[in-house]
Amino acid sequence: MAVTTQKSTEYTNRTATPVTNNKTTEEHGKLRIMFFTHDQDGAGDASSSVALGELPAGRVRVLLALSRAYVNWTTSSATLDLGWDAYTAQDGTTTSADPDGLVDGEDVDTVGYFDMEGALAATKATGGTHVFESKDGVVLRATSTTAIADGDDLVGYIVYIVD
Repeated sequence: MAVTTQKSTEYTNRTATPVTNNKTTEEHGKLRIMFFTHDQDGAGDASSSVALGELPAGRVRVLLALSRAYVNWTTSSATLDLGWDAYTAQDGTTTSADPDGLVDGEDVDTVGYFDMEGALAATKATGGTHVFESKDGVVLRATSTTAIADGDDLVGYIVYIVD
C-alpha cells in the first residue's frame, strides 16, 4: 500500500481548470439558527406533533449534528421523531411528508438535552446533514411516538446553512 494525497470533492472543484463553483450550502454559506419553544397545551395521544418552524425556500443544508433540543416529555418510554411536512421542490414536484426523515425514534424517556443527529445511516453518510431544495420553504416537525402530557416541553434549535 502507498501513501496517498487526495482532495475533497469541494476542494477539487475549487482547484480545477476551469473552476467549478460549489453551492453555498457546501462552501461560504451563511449559518442560521431556527429556535423553537413549545409548551404542550392539553394532553396529546401518540403520534401528536409539533411544527417547529419553517426553513426558507431554496437550497438549505440542515446541520443536525449541531442542532439540539431540551425535551421534557414525561410519558414513559417517550421517543421523538423529527421530519418534515410535504413541500414543493424547486422543480415543481411534490416531496412527500416524512415524519421521521431526520431523526427516527430518539429515546427521550429521560428529561434532558439531546443532539438531533439521530442514528439514520443516510444522515450519518452526509456528515450529520440533510439538504432541502424547496420552492416555498419546508416545515420541520417533531412527532412523539407516545403520548405527550399537558405541560410537556420541547425547546431547542435547528442549525442550517443558506446562501
